[in-house]
Amino acid sequence: MLNLNDVTVRLGGRTIIDGASARLPPKGRIGLIGRNGAGKTTLVRTITGAIEADAGSIDMPRGARLGYIAQEAPAGDRTPFETVLAADTERAALMIESETCEDPDRLGDVYERLIAIDAYTAPSRAAQILVGLGFDEDMQQRPLDSFSGGWKMRVALASLLFSQPDLLLLDEPSNHLDLEAVMWLEDFLKSYPATILLVSHERDFLNNVVDHILHLGGGKLTLYPGGYDAFERQRAERQAQIASARAKQQAEREKLQDYVARNSARASTAKQAQARAKMLAKMQPIAELIDDPTLSFGFPDPEELRPPLVTLDMAAVGYDAVPILRRLNLRLDPDDRLALLGRNGNGKTTLARLLAAQLPTMEGGMSASGKMRVGYFTQYQVEELDRDETPLQHMTIAMKGASPGAVRAQLGRFGFAGQKATTQVGKLSGGERARLALALITRDAPHMLILDEPTNHLDVDAREALIQALNAYTGAVVIVSHDRHMIEMTADRLVLVDNGTARDFDGSVDDYIAMILGKESPAKAEARGGEKKSGLDRDQLKALRQRAKAAESDLARLSAEREALDRTLADPATAGAPVGDLMKRRAELDLAVAAAEAAWLEASEAAEAIAA
Repeated sequence: MLNLNDVTVRLGGRTIIDGASARLPPKGRIGLIGRNGAGKTTLVRTITGAIEADAGSIDMPRGARLGYIAQEAPAGDRTPFETVLAADTERAALMIESETCEDPDRLGDVYERLIAIDAYTAPSRAAQILVGLGFDEDMQQRPLDSFSGGWKMRVALASLLFSQPDLLLLDEPSNHLDLEAVMWLEDFLKSYPATILLVSHERDFLNNVVDHILHLGGGKLTLYPGGYDAFERQRAERQAQIASARAKQQAEREKLQDYVARNSARASTAKQAQARAKMLAKMQPIAELIDDPTLSFGFPDPEELRPPLVTLDMAAVGYDAVPILRRLNLRLDPDDRLALLGRNGNGKTTLARLLAAQLPTMEGGMSASGKMRVGYFTQYQVEELDRDETPLQHMTIAMKGASPGAVRAQLGRFGFAGQKATTQVGKLSGGERARLALALITRDAPHMLILDEPTNHLDVDAREALIQALNAYTGAVVIVSHDRHMIEMTADRLVLVDNGTARDFDGSVDDYIAMILGKESPAKAEARGGEKKSGLDRDQLKALRQRAKAAESDLARLSAEREALDRTLADPATAGAPVGDLMKRRAELDLAVAAAEAAWLEASEAAEAIAA
């Protein structure tokens, strides 16, 4: 579908893409990954033609339609629904022509084409995409200019998905989405009928959507089969091979150097020594494995405080005397790891700001430890950094009165050592700016970290480093994130913000996802937020769900083997061959499939009975 042939791109005198080649499989779902600053967006823009390659070529089938979200969000008086419908330009033109055309022959062709492109179901498809991305019926009919930038970008994404290009290019599509919309987008992309090239740093999103990983590193491209976890295994094996080859080469280099040093001065061996010196000069070094010291997050641990840190008692909070959330009853202790769940607009950020003491309570009470310090991270802090100043200047101002050594030490915890500390913020990558913002909010060792979408600009490796740092941190953590992996690895308590309040969600992230995808009844979800189950019930429920998941996996594997065997038996090439063993295996598979199905059904029903 898409071939990149020795593509080289230079920007500002620096080589970003260096002779990169790759052949993307037709109708493949390819995840483009790489470290922050590796050139992923540059590569995508080169594919779209926004940037011209300095060398090489990019080939696509003639007439193939390429779709990519522009940097500018849509605006104006049109509604999201109208904007999405208009994205299918062929349909829009044909609909107009069908109303104005007077040539019967041409009109017949128009109607035939409208039927072929499924034009009459388009309004329904447009509405379904918008609903999936969080737009209810009322929001679909509001003018675009009444929405924030993030919601406008959702309209842009909906328009792109609706237009169904032959090559769908998505650059971090989940950055403006909540967890619910990300789950919907996963399902949509898994059934997308054409080729997808997806830039993402979310491990679970990549594992659930893509079937190939295209890795960009050092200006080169390498294509790996499978999802992100498969890529990591293959990369680890490749790195081990590189390390082994490099060690062998170094040993050979030292051997040659020793020979040259010992034999150059002797007439009898000078010729051999000269030959070995030439061999040494021609030996191309094997690239070292990249061990980036800037993958660093180090949250300073606070002094201990007695619990609770914060208590909310029937509190209400909102803006301009209008409550957004009511009946808030919540307690946070120093060792809590809490994730806020709920659709965008339900009040997660409002609750976070209340806990950070940026908003007062309107009703009820809120008590907090007088000595408690809070570090509150938002994307606005990243955007508001002065691009002309350096990390050292930012931290010196923030840590007024602190010694230069203390300022440097805090920057060093987050990878800003040496030259990085004196690089202008405008020249840092998005991930580096996010890391600087985190360094600034934790300069006084806060007792509680409140992180609102901290991963938006971080690559996969940086996200893993952040997870490790949060798990090592001894204070409390409140996190808002659409990155499921981040939530699962850092939070041991979930709070659902919904219907104008917030309550503990007594279940796992998987349970929550099942609920939002409609696989679990709202009644069960409500029950989960009320009376909590006993520890024994929770343990039984967890064990049963694990059994059901294992049985479902066995069922899928055995069914796939049976289908493959059926294809073999139906193949004309098999006719006349001895098939006794194949038929015996077919009977065994029938029994195994039935047993796996029964085990799955038994475990699922038992789990539902406990959850009810």
